[in-house]
Amino acid sequence: MKKTLLTTLLTASILAVPTISSHAQNTGKPVLSFPVISDIHIQAPQPKTQQKFAAALQDLRNVNPAADALIINGDLTDGEPADYQKLKETLQHNPHPPRVYYTIGNHEFFKAWHNKNRVRSAATFPNGETDHASIARFLSLTGEKSVYHAKVIKGYTFVFLGSEQYRQSNPNNLEDAYLSKKQLNWLEQTLTKASQTGKPIFVFLHQPLPRTVSGTYTCCTNNRAVIQHAELKDILNRFPEVILFTGHTHWELKLPKTFVQDNFTMVNTSSVVQPWTDNGQPGGGTPVKGEASEGLVVNVYPDKVEIKGRSFTKKSWISGAQFTVPISH
Repeated sequence: MKKTLLTTLLTASILAVPTISSHAQNTGKPVLSFPVISDIHIQAPQPKTQQKFAAALQDLRNVNPAADALIINGDLTDGEPADYQKLKETLQHNPHPPRVYYTIGNHEFFKAWHNKNRVRSAATFPNGETDHASIARFLSLTGEKSVYHAKVIKGYTFVFLGSEQYRQSNPNNLEDAYLSKKQLNWLEQTLTKASQTGKPIFVFLHQPLPRTVSGTYTCCTNNRAVIQHAELKDILNRFPEVILFTGHTHWELKLPKTFVQDNFTMVNTSSVVQPWTDNGQPGGGTPVKGEASEGLVVNVYPDKVEIKGRSFTKKSWISGAQFTVPISH
């Protein structure tokens, strides 16, 4: 940590320098607790996607039946109405916290790749689907008016960001998040207000910033992932109390850059349906062999935030994926 950054953090009097701990310990009951999972990829024709999601929900309930909220950080479905229905049914039939919040992922736009028989048909893209229709379907699930919004839970601010366009609006968008100027201005105003509480601010976006967490050094066609990544990072850099959770890469939690500290904290959320790992090749990663399913549990105490990697298949904590962000007052 550079001395200038440390000075900034101490001057802000909000967060001390976050540190990585391989054995983060609970000290009493947390004041706030919530799981963060992503990339569940529910697909109606593939029951295994629903089974893995259900198993994750069951394990999370066993770990902490009193969790305050569940965050599902993008790639909920493949964009089809039937997928959303299976997602709702799985939630209805399995235990979960009373509050469930979502971010939109690139796969929420994937109905555009399917013909009327749900067969992938890139040659006829967008197959009658608009990006507006994809967003409307997502908002119907969430009950929100926009893909970006904020909630306050027990005095802590949760900020949800999301892409406002897909390839129909601009083919160069690819699978990257498009954040409008309006959304970025709203984010800056929301963080400014939240920073006055002196508490950590939890921010969620499906796509990660380039060259940050694991998987972002080889991820994606153009190593961009967020089209307005420079503008977004410039805003987040001014708020050291931010903890940004991202998915998209699927890279497993035991890898070295699951947790990254810059002027703020960034955390990779892996994948429930299929974690990936580093294969040592320049082109990227490869699916983890065997059954794998992962996510995070976040526990907030008066003096720290604990972020704990969890294997849902092994029903155990992931060694090397246990992190602590101290809070100074």
